Amino acid sequence: MNQENQNRIHEEINMEVEIAGVRLKNPVMEASGTFGSGEEYSEFVDLNRLGAVVTKGVANVPWPGNPTPRIAETYGGMINAIGLQNPGVEVFAGRDIPFLKKYDTKIVVNVCGKTTEDYIQVVERLRDEPVDLLEINISCPNVKEGGIAFGQDPKAVEAITKAVKAHAKQPIIMKLSPNVTDITVMAKAAEAGGADAISLINTLTGMKIDIHRRTFAVANKTGGLSGPAIRPVAVRMVYQAAKAVKLPIIGMGGICNGEDALEFILAGATAVAVGTANFHNPYATVETVEGIRRYMERYGVKDIKELIGAVR
Repeated sequence: MNQENQNRIHEEINMEVEIAGVRLKNPVMEASGTFGSGEEYSEFVDLNRLGAVVTKGVANVPWPGNPTPRIAETYGGMINAIGLQNPGVEVFAGRDIPFLKKYDTKIVVNVCGKTTEDYIQVVERLRDEPVDLLEINISCPNVKEGGIAFGQDPKAVEAITKAVKAHAKQPIIMKLSPNVTDITVMAKAAEAGGADAISLINTLTGMKIDIHRRTFAVANKTGGLSGPAIRPVAVRMVYQAAKAVKLPIIGMGGICNGEDALEFILAGATAVAVGTANFHNPYATVETVEGIRRYMERYGVKDIKELIGAVR
């Protein structure tokens, strides 16, 4: 194939996707907490090339996070117990949003809280800010319900979704926890509560013990397991959720490249998020975009929508 034909095919390929009425130039973003709020990675990655940038978790007030050590390597991944350390929504709005607005990409703000009122305060503060989507992290411990995560009880999922939706101006994405018996029950609860989209999976609860020190590898004892080790679980859950609800899905969990991302898309995800891979390869997001495009060129796929949920 000559260069002219290659260029024509390259131009004809449409990688644009839509999440709750928000158009993304391609389906690739990065997972919250693995990219800061974009500035740290901007010297490696042209943020204009990403479909969206997802910020780290933002709470109504500053959170100090958990005691150290907070990260431990595991086979095929890592465990983190950062504790959603963040400077709070006021600092975020004044510092991070203006930086991200310099780029031609969509802005997704990850929102965390310990009570329903915490979430509501953040989404209300962001109502008039130039952000496109809100990702609601419901793996946070609900302090009013004995510490169980919002995302582990379907009634709580529906209730928090409904409460946030009533106060949010932007469309809301409910980020589902995999630490449940049946992910479809949680997906349906988010849909019933009025979610505009869902994202999954968040990290799996794991533990590592340092046998030489005879103690826990992270001070919190347990942490969130992420990385390639969890990808098959994540793909399965995305597939199940896609069959259970009509909402667009952002798939994540161990994505390192275009081939990994395509598993999620074929399983039913409209978009994908690259997480842990960013720590060892800061170019992972743009390489994933390029990998998806190469696949489309190779198989003559002109529109990425042909691939979404193609495996039934």
